[in-house]
Amino acid sequence: MRRSLFRPAAVLLFATALSVPSIAPLTAAAVAAEPASVATLVKAVDIPYQAFTLDNGLRVIVHTDRKAPVVAVSVWYHIGSKDEPAGKTGFAHLFEHLMFNGSENANEDFFKPLESIGATDLNGTTWFDRTNYFETVPTGALDLALFLESDRMGHLLGAIDKAKLDNQRGVVQNEKRQGDNEPYGLVEYAQLAALFPEGHPYRHSTIGSMADLDAASLDDVKNWFRAHYGPNNAVLVLAGDIDAATAKAKVQKWFGDIPRGPETARPDVPVPTLGAPVDQVMKDRVAQTRIYRNWVVPGVNDPDLIPLDLGMDVLGGLASSRLDNAMVRKAKTAVSVTASVQPFEKISIVEVTADVKPGVDPKLVARQLDDLIAEFVRNGPTADEVKRAATKQAAGEIAGLETVGGFAGKAVTLAEGAVYSNDPDKYKKDLAATAAATPASIRAALQKWLGRPAYRLMVEPGERTASDMAAAGGSAVGAPGGGMAPRYYRDPKFEGGAAAPAISQTLKPTAAVDRSSPPPVEEIKDLTFPDVERTTLSNGIKVVFARRTTVPTVRVSVAFDAGNAADPKAKLGTQGLMLSLLDEGAGKLDSIGIAEAQERLGAQIASSATMDRTSVSMFALKANLAPSLDLLADIIERPTFAPAEIERLRGQILAGIAAENSQPRGIARRVLPTLLYGNLHPYGVPLSGSGTAEGVKAVTRADLVAFHQAWIRPDNARIFVTGDTTLDELKPLLEARFGTWAKPAVAKGEKLFRMDRMARPARIVLIDRPQSPQSYIMAGQLLPTKGVDDPLALIAANEVIGGSFLSRLNMDLRESKGWAYGAFSQAATLRETMPLYVIAPVQTDRTGDSIKAALADMKEFLTTKGVDAEERERTINGQIRSLPGSFETSSDLLGALVQMDTLQRPDDYYEKLPGRFRALTAAQMDEAARAAIRPDSLIWVVVGDAAKVEPQLKEIGLPVERMVVGQ
Repeated sequence: MRRSLFRPAAVLLFATALSVPSIAPLTAAAVAAEPASVATLVKAVDIPYQAFTLDNGLRVIVHTDRKAPVVAVSVWYHIGSKDEPAGKTGFAHLFEHLMFNGSENANEDFFKPLESIGATDLNGTTWFDRTNYFETVPTGALDLALFLESDRMGHLLGAIDKAKLDNQRGVVQNEKRQGDNEPYGLVEYAQLAALFPEGHPYRHSTIGSMADLDAASLDDVKNWFRAHYGPNNAVLVLAGDIDAATAKAKVQKWFGDIPRGPETARPDVPVPTLGAPVDQVMKDRVAQTRIYRNWVVPGVNDPDLIPLDLGMDVLGGLASSRLDNAMVRKAKTAVSVTASVQPFEKISIVEVTADVKPGVDPKLVARQLDDLIAEFVRNGPTADEVKRAATKQAAGEIAGLETVGGFAGKAVTLAEGAVYSNDPDKYKKDLAATAAATPASIRAALQKWLGRPAYRLMVEPGERTASDMAAAGGSAVGAPGGGMAPRYYRDPKFEGGAAAPAISQTLKPTAAVDRSSPPPVEEIKDLTFPDVERTTLSNGIKVVFARRTTVPTVRVSVAFDAGNAADPKAKLGTQGLMLSLLDEGAGKLDSIGIAEAQERLGAQIASSATMDRTSVSMFALKANLAPSLDLLADIIERPTFAPAEIERLRGQILAGIAAENSQPRGIARRVLPTLLYGNLHPYGVPLSGSGTAEGVKAVTRADLVAFHQAWIRPDNARIFVTGDTTLDELKPLLEARFGTWAKPAVAKGEKLFRMDRMARPARIVLIDRPQSPQSYIMAGQLLPTKGVDDPLALIAANEVIGGSFLSRLNMDLRESKGWAYGAFSQAATLRETMPLYVIAPVQTDRTGDSIKAALADMKEFLTTKGVDAEERERTINGQIRSLPGSFETSSDLLGALVQMDTLQRPDDYYEKLPGRFRALTAAQMDEAARAAIRPDSLIWVVVGDAAKVEPQLKEIGLPVERMVVGQ
């Protein structure tokens, strides 16, 4: 299973570029000098473990990693949506939700005890082949986590009633509406229906159909649990600050008395082949036509899957892929392309896509795409392409070794192998196969599987048809963003079926362990933050360093005091276009040369911006650090801004802005900041940082050079580094590449933070998006505080009102009313004036009611029902105890260094946080919230079907005004 180089939760890829040479510009040969071989990289990937099996069949895997006082707990049930019988679609995912709602001896939302102990990476997911639950907890809270996991495995059914079923059914249906409401949101349904014949286990989506979810009875769901959630159908992985002997005693204590369950049937699942190519055209509210090509190929245990995976990287996964070079860079017929294999247990799905450049004939692009695929299948990759793809994958595996749990850590790697292949070491065999792959082996796999007929889908801009919406399984109108993904218990942004046997009684475990109350939490030590070291290069650039030796990698962020707030108002989008061009030509390398250099080195360089900071960040293998820094220096200091590349990237950014304007969340995030701050304030810009279409069209090469010289310069830069090196090793490397970089003659850029005197009264701004099964609600208010003020009491109070899963807003709109998949608030810690955001995607027919409920919840919190003792204790404990797990990786640590600097906080800030949190009282939290939050001043943006929503909004009592998308 492939792994991203950067963790999903890392707030890390910032942005920028620089401009005066400090060392000789690189040649392609110099960059590729002596990168570590794939075989060498593969040897660095090792997750030692011990395993044992309880008498009841529970398989347990233990991996020891003492770098932080935390343990990842990951429970994988070998049951997913492919095991659902006809008429029961969505059951696996529905049960995932129900298993968070309390068990017989812990009959409350599982987030309540887990948040209070500071659990991180806490969630559950369901996909075709499995259901998993995971959390990373402080070592002293491991018994409590095992108590909770064992109680929902062995003592669940007595706590499930019709009220819980009805509530979570509503939550799941809103999760489905939220996914279906996205651009390309109906594609997954069409793909599955076309690729798999009737009755095939993988034919229906994990989310299921509205009709089947509505029809689910209490007995149905209880029988589903009895049939599939026994210990003999599960794998438990403990990874972190734990050893096998301790783990065995604890697991035996908590899980040993749970009886075995029935054996889940494992029927053979064929890999279907289409008899002939299948062509389909769909209409959707999308910005660009997207062309899809899909094939069903073998599952994770077939030897052809690794060659296919590498082949797809070469075709459309690498930055220098065949499709990128031919269609995006050269012919400029597409604005983006992809090629990948989505692996599953019994089958996998190959997907190739191309987003058509506006103004180009989609049929021409489709022919070009098919010709390129056919040529690639016929001739295969080159040896250099194979090496680059294999290096990328090996580097990704090495990066994944830093994380013990969560979505992609070591516990996941071991569990996947155990569940799908009966071999926790499966990742090693996959890496060995990756290192051994050749152009011939990849070509053979491509010809065998992609020489078969394809499913050929084209999604064009337009209104959704009734037949396409019906195929979605009745989502009011309406799976996420056109790509397949597992279903989560809670949104992480913020899987041929056997029937359940009819078992009439609950299995009753013997009382081998006292479950009358949760086990006590042992001492949880406060965070020990790594030492922060500092130095200064000869030209004055400050360097901030923290060592982390868990894996042989280094992360660097060259950060500039710019950010989206520095984007020129006359041409919004200048910064975004400039950043996008940094790695599209620098020094003596062109766009393809830079992409290939990164791939050979196993490095990843990316530019990005927050509202206050612009950064260019790099992930590098320690063995390749010096040449990776060479490449980084060229990208930052010597971008070429080639005219042809400017026009190509301009087109891509304009397509991206159009895509934002087709997506509910994107629309709201573009509109609300200007409504709050006004057009002149530095923060009054779209949150994406992409600017406006008018601004991007107007930017000239001279503007890009001028912005680069004003902001991306040594006297406006700081370098932050974390990873497996020392400051003594690092400083000479940085000095050679950045120490002689001279500032340009022009004046440094300046941001003017000043509010105008325009009144911005509370109101509702309605943006019509017909056929939307949900309304996306985003409200905002400016707070009377700045991020540099460090408003800790306000941040803690926001956790209670809307910042956590257990917050008032989420528990009301999601858990009590079932109108939303999630609802939350955020006090964004910008350096200057902070905003408060309230966000809730809700079902269309409850849009007005949801705003009324949110206002009522906030007003009650700010008047008669402030923070209670339980909320205060849970919030404070959670904030303190989650700190060790929050800085597990070098990317987490790098993000903290940058954030501390941005907000002018001392190096011991995080170590002193526990004491500051403990001193906070409920009264202080209330006082901070009541002084800052004004619900009657909120400006509400609602993106939805205006014909259905506007009458509801007019009943709220606020002015309602219309705004056109893109206005």
